[in-house]
Amino acid sequence: MLVQLTYASQATQTLGPMDVKDILQKSQRNNAAVGVTGALCLANGIFLQQLEGDRDVVNRVYLRILNDSRHSVPSILDFGEIASRRFSNWNMGLISSLAENRQIFLKYSRKSEFDPYSMSPSSLRGFFDEIVQGGVRWIG
Repeated sequence: MLVQLTYASQATQTLGPMDVKDILQKSQRNNAAVGVTGALCLANGIFLQQLEGDRDVVNRVYLRILNDSRHSVPSILDFGEIASRRFSNWNMGLISSLAENRQIFLKYSRKSEFDPYSMSPSSLRGFFDEIVQGGVRWIG
């Protein structure tokens, strides 16, 4: 069964450019090895990630994230079976809160700062749909 899991977590420390690059490279390598695709957003010290793939594999990837000391306050925001992958060409892409991306981050957030914890599943899906359509600047 093909599933999509969307979660948010808070960074336990301030992440510099090298930390972010390391996270992206490891995610791309690890996800490619197990057939997981998706996108990772980082804004205001909050990770928002959507993972796609086989249910058992996605669950194992999420368990690894839960055990990663860089994450705190993890929360599954949306989970369900999907007919096809949204990010079939990406093992993992990173979207950061660059000035060019601010509009899309705020478009779907109820607050003045990006807060995925307060977003509904339909807002999250709209956010990621817009990302796929090319409305953001990617890192990596």
